[in-house]
Amino acid sequence: MNIGIFTDTFFPQISGVATSIKTMEKELTKRGHNVYIFTTSDPQADLEAERGKVFRFSSIPFVFFPERRIAMAGTQKVTRLIKRLEIDVIHTHTEFSMGLIGKKMAKKFDLPVLHTYHTMYEDYLHYIGKGKLIGQGVVQKLSRAFCDSMDTVIVPTEKVQTALRSYGIANHIRIIPTGTEFKSFQPDRFDKADLARTKADLGILPDDKVVVSVGRVAQEKGIDIIVRAFPSVLAKVPNAKLLIVGDGPARAALEELAFTEDISKSVIFAGEQDWETIGRFYQLGDMFVSASTSETQGMTYIEAMASGIPVIAKTDRSNEDLILNRKTGRSFRADWELPGVICDMLQQPELAKQLATNALHHIGSFSSERFGANIEQIYMEVCKNYGWVDGQRAYEPHDEYTVSNYVLSIPAAVLQKREKKVRKYHE
Repeated sequence: MNIGIFTDTFFPQISGVATSIKTMEKELTKRGHNVYIFTTSDPQADLEAERGKVFRFSSIPFVFFPERRIAMAGTQKVTRLIKRLEIDVIHTHTEFSMGLIGKKMAKKFDLPVLHTYHTMYEDYLHYIGKGKLIGQGVVQKLSRAFCDSMDTVIVPTEKVQTALRSYGIANHIRIIPTGTEFKSFQPDRFDKADLARTKADLGILPDDKVVVSVGRVAQEKGIDIIVRAFPSVLAKVPNAKLLIVGDGPARAALEELAFTEDISKSVIFAGEQDWETIGRFYQLGDMFVSASTSETQGMTYIEAMASGIPVIAKTDRSNEDLILNRKTGRSFRADWELPGVICDMLQQPELAKQLATNALHHIGSFSSERFGANIEQIYMEVCKNYGWVDGQRAYEPHDEYTVSNYVLSIPAAVLQKREKKVRKYHE
């Protein structure tokens, strides 16, 4: 199967969406499919390494969110590529520029089209005119229009499914959690001497207790809640360090907050790190903490669990099946609870170790292999409505269309759609 992934966000940009797409691409390739990424231009991209697999289109930074980019054009180029690569199915991962192009191509060539809804946009409205220009009603209307035009919609958690239903989206919605390549985070992959050097470079002493936060440094991630909790943590555990791994628009404000709270020496900003090596930063931590309630799934929780460190997370529907309090991790509801939970974990290492062990057993269903298999299955299900038989295309788009015994079992209406598609390929 030739699969076209349409996204505004891809590596070298660091985000959960980019990670999800990369994991999907690797697993589908392992399963024998050809996966092609259609995405925006990026000045940091390695075009030579991407050649033939990733196709980039001229873009500009999104005015309200400059870390992300919006394609300016590309319909003609995509049209040529769809024909040359003989794309069988289109999978969009954005509701904006490249997603709209993917949707248009699916209609033009009568291709199966699926969409993964990654982002709870209601949590990001503060970036657009401080939340005064676009309201929740607009988000719901735009999401409904886009998702209801798809053959099916994929979401990572029940939280997102419930939100989309509340928007009035009537389309079929399938819950498929994004998987994680566990072996990338296993502790035995990392050399202890190398980890010790990294700690020293960051100013972390061998006996320090490290609380690690990994992810985009932004207002909606709630990192300020962790920083505000840390003076109380230091009162009980003076050698504690807060290691913030990532970058983003809230970094300067968080650095100022750490200074105001007089804990600058105990808060370390490691900056953005390459995803291929992010696993070693989890290994620097005695625990992972997140206070975000804007996640659609929370991939960093699973990465931390795969890394063998205990997880503390603010209670949210995105993690309720993952963080089972006092079983696979610790959760907190009110911000004032966080210092006590952190101290409990730091002062009870045996309990923390047991929670980490339980979590490692719990995350089996979130493997990258299962993720790839689930995505492949839903592709096959959708393609059946487009004339596929036994997982194979019942026509060749560049050959003359003939009705053989092989395709006689396909309904007449589907055959007519297939004939229409073949004519478009010849045009």
